[in-house]
Amino acid sequence: MIHYYVPNWVSIAFLIAIPLPFILILNFIRIESKKLNNSIIFPISLVFFIFYILYVYLASYLGWFNQILFPPKVLLITTVPFAFLLFMVVAKTQKFQTILENTNLENLVKLHIFRVIGVFFIILAFYDALPKPFALIAGCGDMIAAITSLFVAKAIQNKNPNAKKLTYIWNVFGFIDILFTAIAANALTKISIDTGSMGVDTLATWPFCIIPAFAPPMIMFLHWTIFKKLKKFS
Repeated sequence: MIHYYVPNWVSIAFLIAIPLPFILILNFIRIESKKLNNSIIFPISLVFFIFYILYVYLASYLGWFNQILFPPKVLLITTVPFAFLLFMVVAKTQKFQTILENTNLENLVKLHIFRVIGVFFIILAFYDALPKPFALIAGCGDMIAAITSLFVAKAIQNKNPNAKKLTYIWNVFGFIDILFTAIAANALTKISIDTGSMGVDTLATWPFCIIPAFAPPMIMFLHWTIFKKLKKFS
């Protein structure tokens, strides 16, 4: 694996920022499970996230992601299993269906504010640790989705007559953004192997490996839940 120089302050700032998505999601779970008088969902989710983060970083420490392969090893042993858990296990549980039925649409939309962390794509590109076109599109897309999520949520809360249409447009944009990021990252990995050009190797190194391990499955899952909720939104 090619290692690029990333200043310590960037890694430290990332480690300070990365708890944000987990805190927001866990807080959402805590509030929604409390509404259902269910005391087990939150602790199970908390324990899972703690062990998942430890697993990802331990795998990185042991060098499991070091070899540049296609598909990337970080994808095979973290992203894919996590996506399977979300879409094939969690989504099929009655507890998830009940939470989805009872939660407010704006609460699901507001969760996307954690995508401001996409700024780190741009920071890493500034230090030549990621291809600039990829980083600018992925990073700016994430930040746009994050910031506009607040305005979309506000429109829903205020019962704006165009709220459903606005939410649908925003959700499509956000989904396409994360889909582009995932596909482009894999394409760049394949090109890097074939030609020796810069890939996205930095995203498989500590501490940034949590991005591919967590973000694509979770963000796609959140967009999917919003699409489901929109079907019943009036």
